[in-house]
Amino acid sequence: MSKKYNTSRRNFLISSLTTGGAIVASDVARATQNDDPAITQLQPWASELGDGVDASPYGRPSNFEDHVIRRNVPWLTADPTSSVNFTPLHALDGTITPNGLCFERHHGGVAIVNPKKYRLMINGLVNQNTVFNLEDLMRFPRTNRLYFLECAANSGMEWRGAQLNGCQFTHGMIHNVLYTGIKLKDILTEVGVKSSAKWILAEGADSSAMTRSIPIEKALNDCLIAFKMNGESLRPEQGYPVRLVVPGWEGNMWIKWIRRIEVGDKPWHHREETSKYTDLFKDGNARRFTWEMDAKSVITNPSPQSPVLHGPGPMVLTGVAWSGRGKISRVDISIDGGINWKEARISGPAGSKSMHRFYYEFDWDGKQLLLQSRAQDDTGYVQPTKDQLRSIRGENSIYHNNGIQTWAIDRNGTTENVEVS
Repeated sequence: MSKKYNTSRRNFLISSLTTGGAIVASDVARATQNDDPAITQLQPWASELGDGVDASPYGRPSNFEDHVIRRNVPWLTADPTSSVNFTPLHALDGTITPNGLCFERHHGGVAIVNPKKYRLMINGLVNQNTVFNLEDLMRFPRTNRLYFLECAANSGMEWRGAQLNGCQFTHGMIHNVLYTGIKLKDILTEVGVKSSAKWILAEGADSSAMTRSIPIEKALNDCLIAFKMNGESLRPEQGYPVRLVVPGWEGNMWIKWIRRIEVGDKPWHHREETSKYTDLFKDGNARRFTWEMDAKSVITNPSPQSPVLHGPGPMVLTGVAWSGRGKISRVDISIDGGINWKEARISGPAGSKSMHRFYYEFDWDGKQLLLQSRAQDDTGYVQPTKDQLRSIRGENSIYHNNGIQTWAIDRNGTTENVEVS
């Protein structure tokens, strides 16, 4: 059930919650009058030999971090072969998503493609219908680009109010990866595109034969044919051995296990661009071809799965922001449900159409907080509230919900997904 908070009826002592540019170490350190056995006594790891270098040929996270995994929502996952799991954003930091934690969305399960039998066909309005194998593709000039991939349905359950109590479940259909691949433009140039070409149709090799129409301008601008992510081969669930990368546009267009690209003079209007991935308005009409992902942000910590575990005093707030139209130029933070805003600090790699990491440090007085983040990109677009979105698009949609998220923190540090009005 959605919770509504009326911020105008609450007296928040904002003056006591100021930003802290530098926090004195003695204020943060744990003070004790008694000996702490964790530091005064010899621990097992300091007195016993550990495993050798061959114990784990492929590195794994610490056993103490085995809770940091992708998760699904049972009632949302009607069939695992055509469903989704979520990236644990609340447990991550920085801007790069580890390969094993990138969310999955499948329409026909994970296709297991033998790279020796992999082929990519280019046909249609081209000078020469051509088939490439993996070795052929690897001989084109390579490029490395850091991009976010967000499912159009990310946060989609929130259109009618707060539903899922967790950052992972509300915003976890996204990841940010360094892709290595080749420019789609170079392949199309190689086969020769006819002057009448206006669109391409990208088709996957999986059993669902996932297809999407993409304007030729986008294909020739920044699309990639990628075969590496974060330096290693794509994971099977991410399209191994080759996938399409469509920077800044909704994730269903990033066709995995891509096997064919047809060049044509008009869009194809296939299943995934008619029955799905259109935005239904309250009057029954729907908008289509809404590819770009608008500027968005979310506070990842504190959040419902990462509640506050300490008492009043210094607090570090962090989150991520992104925009399909360019770079994030600014992120603002509110701790009182949108009444007052302060600028956050952006840190780390921050490229166009990529995740940005932000931080905000302040002194918590132990009273209730209503945490929000608001992103702005370099086109001047400002992330809207959910009510602003609904005033235009109603509540019938599933896709492209980039409204401001609110987390409520009580005096005990418990954090909930709420909405304010």
